[in-house]
Parts: sequence; structure tokens; C-alpha cells
Amino acid sequence: MIGVDDFALRRRHHYATIVIDAQTGRRVAVLPGRDAATLESWLREHPGAEVVCRDGSTAYAEAIRRALPDAVQVSDRWHLWRNLCDKVVFEVRAHTGCWATANPPRPGCVHEQTTHERWNKIHDLLGQGVGLLDCSRRLGVALNTVKRYARMPEPQTLSIAPHLPPDPRRSLSRPSACPPRGRSRGPVTQLLADFRELATPAAPTSWSAT
Repeated sequence: MIGVDDFALRRRHHYATIVIDAQTGRRVAVLPGRDAATLESWLREHPGAEVVCRDGSTAYAEAIRRALPDAVQVSDRWHLWRNLCDKVVFEVRAHTGCWATANPPRPGCVHEQTTHERWNKIHDLLGQGVGLLDCSRRLGVALNTVKRYARMPEPQTLSIAPHLPPDPRRSLSRPSACPPRGRSRGPVTQLLADFRELATPAAPTSWSAT
């Protein structure tokens, strides 16, 4: 069982592919680039893997299918969790209007009073023919906030909308496939030397799944 993933040498410019033993976490090889041809060539030279764990890359999927047609391809745990979180956040945001009915706020709380006051001020100005941008300037409120209040027919639908981070992936830390062991951060020359060391595959000429 092996794991395949890409990592950035210089984000959006240069990438490489790392192959590990998925059971022991041992680094098997580091390949230049992240294209299908490079991975396919390496897999043909090192046959025997029965299960390949990868991300959602179609290039990796095609390389594995060609080189190891009988191998089982599985998605790695980090991408499964990320995809699940993305779907959950999407569904929650799509039903924010239902929160007011399902869980109405307690009367008299400060947040509810502020919401009502702001909603009334914005709709009063809009009723007088004041534009959205002018409302934002007069009330000292962000334009997007004014637009959000203007779309709501009643203030109750705003008081309990859940606050969600703009991108849930920022709160997830991607685990390293091969964490450094005892290697401290050094100057650029040391980093280049470390990469040259990693880029030299330490795998045997014939690799088989354990």
C-alpha cells in the first residue's frame, strides 16, 4: 500500500511528487513534477502495489490506472474530511434563512435590539429613496452589510444567522506525508541541500506492497 501526493517547491510554479509507504509512513521516492507520465513511469518500474492512496488529482488517477490496472485507488483521509466540511458549510449557508424559524432568538438580547435598530434605519432610508452606497456612508456600515439587510423582509431572519469562516479549508492543517525529523530551519542553501537529499530516491529497484 502506497500513498501519492504533490507538494510545492515554489507555490504556483514548481511542484514535486512524493511516494510513501502508507503503512509505515516511510518515504519511498520523490519525483520531479506532478504529471501523470512521471508517476506512471515510476509505477511501472516499481510494480507490486495493491492499494494506492491519493488525492483527487485526475492526473494521478490516470497514471495509476495505466500502470497498475488491478490496484485499488482510495482517497486520502485529509481530502475526505475537507470535502465533507465543504459540503456541510455549503448546506448550512444555503439554509441560513431557516435558522430564525427553527431556533428563534430570546427577546431582549443586545444583539437582537441592535439588529432591529439597524434594519429599521436601513429600510427607513431606502424608503426615502436613499441608495445603498449612501446608506452605508450615512450609517457607517459596510456596503455588503447594507445589502444583506436590504434583502431581508424582516429583521428576525438576520438575528441568528450563523457566523461561518469565509473558507473552512483555512482552519484545516494538512498533515505532512513525510514530516522532518530533527531538521531545523536553516538558510536557503541548507534548504536546497535538503531538497537534493530528498529528491534522491532511496527506494529499491523492485518494490512490492507489504
